[in-house]
Order: sequence, then structure tokens, then C-alpha cells
Amino acid sequence: MADQIPQEKNSHILIVDDEASIRLTFEMFLAREGYGPITTASTLAEALIAIKEHEFDLIISDIVLEGERGTDLLYKIRESGIECPVVMVTGFPNIDTAAEAVRYGAFDYISKPVNKETLLKFVRQALKHWQLENEKKELLQQNEKFKRYLETIFSSVKDAIITINNEMEIVQLNETAKQWLLYSESDNLISLESYQNEMGKACLHDAQHVLSTKRIVKEHQVECRKKDGNIRIISLNAAPLEDGFNEFDGVVIVARDITLTAPETKHNTRNTFHGYIGSSPAMQNVYDLIENVGKVDTAVLVTGESGTGKELAAEALHAESDRHDRALIKVDCAAIPEELLESELFGHKKGAFTGADRDRPGRLIQADNGTLFLDEIGDVSPRMQLRLLRFLQEKTFTPVGQDDPVQVDVRIIAATNVDFSEKVKSGSFREDLYYRLKVVEIKLPPLRDRKESLPLLVHHFLSLFRKKLKRNIHGISDQAMDTLAHYSWPGNVRELQHIIERACVLCDGSTISLDHFPEEIQTPMLQIPQQAETSTPINKTATLPPYLSEKDEIIDILKRARGNKSKAARLMGIDRSTLYRKMQRLDISGDGTILPSSQPPRTN
Repeated sequence: MADQIPQEKNSHILIVDDEASIRLTFEMFLAREGYGPITTASTLAEALIAIKEHEFDLIISDIVLEGERGTDLLYKIRESGIECPVVMVTGFPNIDTAAEAVRYGAFDYISKPVNKETLLKFVRQALKHWQLENEKKELLQQNEKFKRYLETIFSSVKDAIITINNEMEIVQLNETAKQWLLYSESDNLISLESYQNEMGKACLHDAQHVLSTKRIVKEHQVECRKKDGNIRIISLNAAPLEDGFNEFDGVVIVARDITLTAPETKHNTRNTFHGYIGSSPAMQNVYDLIENVGKVDTAVLVTGESGTGKELAAEALHAESDRHDRALIKVDCAAIPEELLESELFGHKKGAFTGADRDRPGRLIQADNGTLFLDEIGDVSPRMQLRLLRFLQEKTFTPVGQDDPVQVDVRIIAATNVDFSEKVKSGSFREDLYYRLKVVEIKLPPLRDRKESLPLLVHHFLSLFRKKLKRNIHGISDQAMDTLAHYSWPGNVRELQHIIERACVLCDGSTISLDHFPEEIQTPMLQIPQQAETSTPINKTATLPPYLSEKDEIIDILKRARGNKSKAARLMGIDRSTLYRKMQRLDISGDGTILPSSQPPRTN
């Protein structure tokens, strides 16, 4: 038939009648039209058994069964939760019979006698209705499932989402938005104007702008105070909310927390210690050593490459000592010319030399009862080495131009970035002074050996320069962070500080990217020489070896900087004048090559 739907041919139909002839006739009519399978039952009990054993798409039942009523079957069907259509057949049609059948959930009823056309017509209508009801139910279930899905997304998103109608009333908001607006269900405040904290005022301002201009508000950054008093930096985006018919229906606001947060670290580890930043095992050992040695009044030698924080170590040792409330005097031995260093340390009397127009107390006098930090001790001359040795042995010294010795109580902390053992072997540094200074040695690891600290250091410097430069920088891209993690850091933490400061100066957005780094960071120039083929793949991009001598380090960095001394000094974290002195002392030419051996070596 033209109006017959495909699903009808597979419809399972139950016929219930106490007359065998009617059951057989109905079954024959339906089977010839292609319906099936067909099941028949002569009593209410048989019908109930069939319903339990099978699922039916249509039930046709006589309203009067032998000793029972078809309406009882209707009641049992609905009681069991079966929802398929039921067509009742009656020999005595009247209003009461029809009302009772409908009341018990019958789809319709047919009056006897029932001919073929009438039966097939009602069957088609009932099955058509059943199909449409099933499709409607499925659609409603899908809609409900999709609604729950959207609600789950809406509530799960960590950003705050707020929808507002044209009357500035809050239509919907997720849990994050409730927290940031300090929303309370009991207050029943639906007007956005009711929320007068920083978040509410900012949302109101942006919503009014969108409603009046029909234009999007992008990246409106505001500072909002949290319940604990800390500041949360929020980026607001507001856009017109339109329905499917291009009708303007309000505003949707999405707010994101862009506060620069510190990276997560392991529990029971110190992330900071007297100015140090880092949670790596190597730094934990340094913290413990400084904490223990600081309390012992003995000489300490701090070693490590340039930029690892040797001055911080001296400050931390002094802070941990019993002398912490006295002076910490710092002397950069490499930055003071040799002819002035003796006077700087030991002082001089008026008239001791040309230009000495007054008495000048030296750094040792200034550090009395405190701590004296001698930075770059490896650069002092043999004469100064001897004077320092005598002071460490006798605890007395004689100012330039004075006859009587002076006694002071000073703790000595020295630092160097050179390999002292090599200098002792070569005879350029006194072995006895070396061991006097090295009662306890604190070795500071280079940054390349403690890269677990990089995220914390980057966060620290970003926070520092964001505030100092007044920039709205709130993060660093994954690619930029990955590049920092794979860089060799010859200038260590000081170089990282300069790199982040430079990036903050160049960044005009909210995120540091790879383009804000200098060329030597983006494309490392140091390459591993081509080796013979092996089964192990070779990484062509090299990092610095675990340890370079001072000379090798300077040569490497000069080559990386292509002979640019200012750039090389910046990479090493030292002054350009200090670099020149080191190059002179180590016989290194301006282009990073070693001067001819015929030139006599320098010892100071």
C-alpha cells in the first residue's frame, strides 16, 4: 500500500479473542498484508503470558472475553509499563464502553462486525501513531541528553560564564561565576547591577557596552580581590548573544583567571631560600649545607660558574650565622685594580702614598665582628695572596703606611668561578691559602644541571619584571618554555634573568613567546662535530659539557657571540671590563682564539 510505512512489515502483533474464528480471520488478514509475526491468545491469562515473553508493537483485544473483560487486560498492560497501542473490539458499542476503553489507555476501538478494510485501516493508524510516538520520545531523550551534556560542560568549565538578557538580568551563570561574583542562591539577586565587587562592576561595564554598541569586548583585564585578600587578575570577553533568527537577545560574558601562578612542586621541598629559587635535589643539598655551615664560624669557599649565585650564598651564610646583625662587607677582587686592592682591603694611613690625603679604614675594619665576602678570589695577585694568608693565620693585619698591626674578628667567605685545583697545580695560586679558604666548600650547580628549577625561576622573573616594567604579562608559551629547557645556559641564572627581562621589554601582549628571545636562545650555535656512524643517533644540537675550564668557557661564549664582547659579557653575567681582564690574564684574543705561546703568561 502507498501509505504503508516500512516498519509495519516487521510489526509483532498480539490478537486476543475467545472466538477461534475471529482470531484466525484477523491473523489471516494481517499475514496476507505482510505483518508479522502474529501471536494469538484466547484468554486473559494466555495474553498476559505472551506479553511477558514477547515485546509487541500492537495489541488487538476483544473487550469481552469469556468470563473476563478486555479492560482488565488494558489495566494489566499499563500496570506493567508496556506502552504499545491497544485497539479494542466490541460488539455493543456505546459511549460508556468507549470512555472506559480510553480511560484505561486504549488507542481506539472497533465495532463488530469487523471487515478486512476496517481492520487494516486501524492497524495502520495505530502503528503509525506508535512510530511517531517512539520518534518523539527518542527526540526528547536526545534533547534531554544534549541539554545535560551542555549543562555538564557549562558547569565544568573553569572560566566564569555569565549570560545576561537585554534588561541586565542574569539568565544563567556557572559555578565559577557564582564564586567570583560572590553569588548566593538565598539572596535571589538576578540583576547584574546588584553585584558591586570588582568582578560585578567590570561585568556590568562590559555588558552595557555590548548592549549599546552591539560590539564585542575583548581582553578587558581587571584586578579582583579574593576572599583571602589576594589579587586575582581576570580577563573579560563579552559578546552579543543572538538566537537562531539573528535576534539580539542579550550578552554572554566569559571571564578567565590569568593570574601568574607559581608552578607546582613536590611536597616537603623548599622552593625558596635566602633569595635562591629552586626545588631541585641539587638546590635542596645547597640549602641544607648553607643552613648547617652558616652557624659554624669558619671560612667558607663558594665555587661555581658565573651567574650561579655565589653572592647569594655569602648573604645566606651571613644571615644564618650569629653575625647576622653585624655588617656583611663585599669586595669584588676582579673589579678593583691590583694597586688599589691592598689599600681597599687593609686600609691606609694619611701620606702612605701619593694621593693618600687622609686615613682610610679598609674593608677588614668595616667588617669587624661581621663577615667579609671576597668575590672572584682567584684573580688576586701573588702579593695579595700572601697578605691574605697571613691575616687568616694571625687574625691581624697592618694598614698601608702603619707600623702597628690591627686585630679584627672577621669571618671570611670567598668565592670563585675558576678551577682552583688547576691554578694550584700551575703555581698561580698558593696551595696553603687555598686550603685556608677551603675549610668548607659549597659547590653551586650550574643551571643546566638543575633544570627542574626553570619553571620556578621563570615565574619569579616574570613576576618581578611584570611589576617593574608595568606590563600585563601573565604567562609564557609552551614552545618558549620548551626552548628555555633545552638551552645550555652558559651564563646560568643571571643569563636567564636578563633573557626574561628582555622578553618582558619586547612583549606587547600578555604572553611571552619564542620571538621575544634573542637569536642564541632560539637557534643554539654550538654544534657537536660530525662523528662516525654508530647505531646510536647523534643529537646535532649540543649543550655545553658538564664542566668547562674558565678559559674554555670564555672561548666558547666569544664564539657564540661572534666576537661581540658586550654580548659575551652579558651571557656570562659579568661586566665587560671584567671580561677584558679575564681575556688578558688567560691570553685570549678578541675573536676567541688563544694568543701565541711565545707571549709570556700573565699571573695577575
